[in-house]
Amino acid sequence: MINYLIDAHQDLAWNMLTFGRDYTRPAAETRRLEHGSLARRENGDTLLGWPEYQQGRVALVFATLFAAPLRRKEGEWDTQVYGSLAQARKLYSAQLDAYHRLVDEHPDKFQLVLDRTGLENLLAHWEEPGTDAAGGEPGHPVGLVILMEGAEAVGEPEELEQWWARGVRLIGPAWAGTRFCGGTREPGPLTPEGFALLEGMAELGFTLDISHMDEKAALQALDAYPLQVIASHSNAAALLKGTDSNRFLTDPVLHSLLERGGIAGVVPFNKFLVWGWSPEDGRQAVTLKHVADQIDYICQMAGDARGFGLQAVPAEIDTIADVHKLSPLLSERGYTEEDIAAILGGNWLSLLKQSLPDSA
Repeated sequence: MINYLIDAHQDLAWNMLTFGRDYTRPAAETRRLEHGSLARRENGDTLLGWPEYQQGRVALVFATLFAAPLRRKEGEWDTQVYGSLAQARKLYSAQLDAYHRLVDEHPDKFQLVLDRTGLENLLAHWEEPGTDAAGGEPGHPVGLVILMEGAEAVGEPEELEQWWARGVRLIGPAWAGTRFCGGTREPGPLTPEGFALLEGMAELGFTLDISHMDEKAALQALDAYPLQVIASHSNAAALLKGTDSNRFLTDPVLHSLLERGGIAGVVPFNKFLVWGWSPEDGRQAVTLKHVADQIDYICQMAGDARGFGLQAVPAEIDTIADVHKLSPLLSERGYTEEDIAAILGGNWLSLLKQSLPDSA
């Protein structure tokens, strides 16, 4: 069985433009270069690097376009923030340009995946034997599927065609609240502009990502959107005792998502695994068992291991290559090899095979 890891949410362009990170390097080299730097202080040590993608068999990532509204600016260092729709459009466009430069300058390491043909070609490359990035042998290109997180860069629905032509294939209408709907820490339903956005997305074939959407807006979207729907990085609220955040998937939203055949991707971020965790608690306070608990909860609700995907990080994880350490924990809970392959990447591949166009 060919096993891949698919990561459904990586803010690569945000990090590239904010901190100048180079994802063609090994993670250890980036950590060395960033020692004592702003990047490490504000964003921690990276988990990502091209050799680690090879070691972990990370064949594909959902690479985001992300900028925050000015009201959520975290400091002078935080350059990817907007105060107007024009500024949002400029920032998101610059991040998209960064991905195009990355694949143009390093086609052996990164490729944009725009359609099923591109996906099939990418996977065929990963099926070729004899690659050992740690030993210096040629590796496989990592596929990038572009996900727009927060849609304030879209002025009017007619502009969606331009973003599609430039490679965007998934859109999440919210991060914080937007003019389309409520979002994290800013509740609210879909607005008329939100319904118009969904209609325009459906006409072109975008996949809808409900991550960060307020519960009411997410339920409305799940009812209204006719095409594929996912939650790329959203943990189950039921396991986060004491949370008052609308960032997580409530049981009604999970039920609706799974009934639609949608996929949920867990975020192994300590604060999203143990509510109230802080760095003072130490990394050992959160383990891969907490990630496995989230996976098992969603799979039990779904009735099987289909409809679940994974992103990355607790104490046992040093880089993304370590995510495969989840496999024995899932096996202990009765998940088969086929189930685990689906959880770590197979479900996302099935989604892309259904949702991507035949050709760009």
